Amino acid sequence: MKLHEYQAKQVFADAGLPVPDSELAASVDEVVEAAERVGYPVAIKAQVQVGGRGKAGGIELVEDEEEAREAADNILGMDLKGLHVDRVLVEAAVDFVNELYVGVTMDRGEGKPVAMVSTKGGVDIESVAEETPEAISRVHVDPSFGMHPFQARKAVYDAGVERDVAMDVANVLTTLYDLWDEKDSTDIEVNPVMITSDREVVCADAVMNIDDDALFRHSDLQEMEEEGGVAGDDLEAKADEYGFDYVRLSGNVGIIGNGAGLVMTTLDLVDHYGGSPANFLDIGGGAKAERVSNALDMVFSDENVDSVVFNIFGGITRGDEVAKGINEALESFDEIPKPVVVRLAGTNAEEGMEILNTDLVTVEGTLEDAVQRAVEYADTEASQ
Repeated sequence: MKLHEYQAKQVFADAGLPVPDSELAASVDEVVEAAERVGYPVAIKAQVQVGGRGKAGGIELVEDEEEAREAADNILGMDLKGLHVDRVLVEAAVDFVNELYVGVTMDRGEGKPVAMVSTKGGVDIESVAEETPEAISRVHVDPSFGMHPFQARKAVYDAGVERDVAMDVANVLTTLYDLWDEKDSTDIEVNPVMITSDREVVCADAVMNIDDDALFRHSDLQEMEEEGGVAGDDLEAKADEYGFDYVRLSGNVGIIGNGAGLVMTTLDLVDHYGGSPANFLDIGGGAKAERVSNALDMVFSDENVDSVVFNIFGGITRGDEVAKGINEALESFDEIPKPVVVRLAGTNAEEGMEILNTDLVTVEGTLEDAVQRAVEYADTEASQ
């Protein structure tokens, strides 16, 4: 479960973290009224769960009512990376002189949670991790004992945070870890933590994802899920309807597979061959033709997708049933929306290959070849 920014900030504020004053609004008039109460200047921020909202036009800083009306009119109703914006957060603007990143997640390689701090805040932290990993300090925490104060201080000092605000930043990190632990979070972060000219530390953003399997322990968070819904993301609603394990990502190569491990392997290979995954979609074991057809319908519904790779390794899932589903889905189109690459192996794979309409798909014999072809197709589609 992904909390929206306004929901995560509510959790943060309840835990004592310093967040700006803000109000949620769903119309232009509500935005103007909220801005008057919060006090200009304010930031008007689209409440959709994607990164890079500012660059995509989903965040605007305004100084008065006229600008607020114009910004609200621009943002409300816009399509932001495939998501419809129906709510905005009207938030007091922060006059900052520096931006930091602070977060906690699980390091599966180490089998421990890891706390992270970087002075390169306000930008895509994944890019920082890839291009300048040394700019992020990391401290692994033994979950049996929790985060010790010295560990938070070490992470902050190793990152190069200025000494006069270091303890405040360490307190933010400690509180984030406590929330991560108490709320069964998978990821929690603030990007950016802003440092003002008065040397105050402010949590200007908020990301908090919760383990779905632990929601029964957190009735307050369950209420937030009902309140937040899917924020206009029809794909998430459709995934629930179909009963798929589905996660929307920011890339353009759609991925469908049977089994979480197989899908994760496919995601990794797409990345390895220079592509960018658009989703995680596991159709599960024993998938029948209708389920396969529904999966394709979902992936084609994502306007960010430029190609699709189907990776099926038959066990209880039969290759002939998968082939029937692919045919049924694709034959319903006058024109195939995007190129589809299929790799079938395992139970009834040969029968599936005989059934599969190869006029509608590209077939590859190995997973590596299938992924490379899908990445090539996506690059070609994206350049057109």
